[in-house]
Amino acid sequence: MAPRREARERALSLGYEAEQRGVDLDDLLSDLPAEPEPYARELAEGVARCQPEIDALLREFSQRWTPERMPVIDRGLLRLGTFELLHCPDVPTPVVISEAVALAKEYSTEDSGRFVNGLLSRIAAETRAGV
Repeated sequence: MAPRREARERALSLGYEAEQRGVDLDDLLSDLPAEPEPYARELAEGVARCQPEIDALLREFSQRWTPERMPVIDRGLLRLGTFELLHCPDVPTPVVISEAVALAKEYSTEDSGRFVNGLLSRIAAETRAGV
């Protein structure tokens, strides 16, 4: 598995664990026995820091779905993908979307890949126009 794919997977698991345990990401990170890979940490911290902005975009671009109603893994992947679209211009748009879709297919429901693809594509069209 590619290092960035592993980092995305680890960032997803960190966000999932923090949400499920109801703890702050910084507290979770400080309790880990081993430091996560730098890109995983960057993604997880970025999503936590930008979550209000990200969730606002998810609300704006999803159709009849609030982030709170989304399956937890889908929500986490959409947050990660949206963060990368907004704050990681060095990562090409197709890579952001395909990585999120691949993880959705692996860890979520049968329809999650299409859902994640559609929503991230709409967000990318608006936020990365001309990039």
